[in-house]
Amino acid sequence: MKELVRYLLENLYLDFQGEIGLDTVRQFLRGDESREAKALLQKLIEDKGVDDLLITLADVLKEHIRTGVNEQVMKEQLAMYSES
Repeated sequence: MKELVRYLLENLYLDFQGEIGLDTVRQFLRGDESREAKALLQKLIEDKGVDDLLITLADVLKEHIRTGVNEQVMKEQLAMYSES
């Protein structure tokens, strides 16, 4: 049973439902003058969209499935992405 659980957790696929693009992200960040929001938006502009963000985020959040994906983890991962 342990091996099956380990295999399933290692091969779990995380995806995001719905459509989100750069314009949608801009709407969500509108009015947010924080350094993190500005850095993320700048990174997305340099990347020419959100595709790389979503792929990277799904990959790194997979590591947090066992301990929990919450708002703090998501914020930390977005900040790390924007700094990369």
